Amino acid sequence: MVVLQPDPFLSELTSMYERSTEKGSVWVTMKRSSMKCQARLKKMAAKGEAVEYRCLVRATDGKKNICTALSAKEYLKFQASYATVLKAHMHALKKRERKDKKKAAEVEKIPEKAPKKQKKAPSSKKSAGSKS
Repeated sequence: MVVLQPDPFLSELTSMYERSTEKGSVWVTMKRSSMKCQARLKKMAAKGEAVEYRCLVRATDGKKNICTALSAKEYLKFQASYATVLKAHMHALKKRERKDKKKAAEVEKIPEKAPKKQKKAPSSKKSAGSKS
């Protein structure tokens, strides 16, 4: 996996989206990472040192894998640039057909016959408090 700085990562991600416009997919994952092994993290916790967590961003199109690690300061700038890249390549998405909404719309258009109301026959029982 190729670890890149944030700006080259975004340019490579753009080229991945362009290659997969007609056919294919691009998967992007983000996760919190300290970029240190578990043993070192335990030693730091025992000493009382603060652990700086970073955001690990990975992208793959099935053939090529790229990743970058972002600090908290870099994250907001990266997120804005990443949103721009996503908006620029949303045109390749296919609109999902929703069968349930179509069926519901057709059912509403067809007027249904209202069921007949049944009349209750007067009961022949006498109430307990009345005199006859």
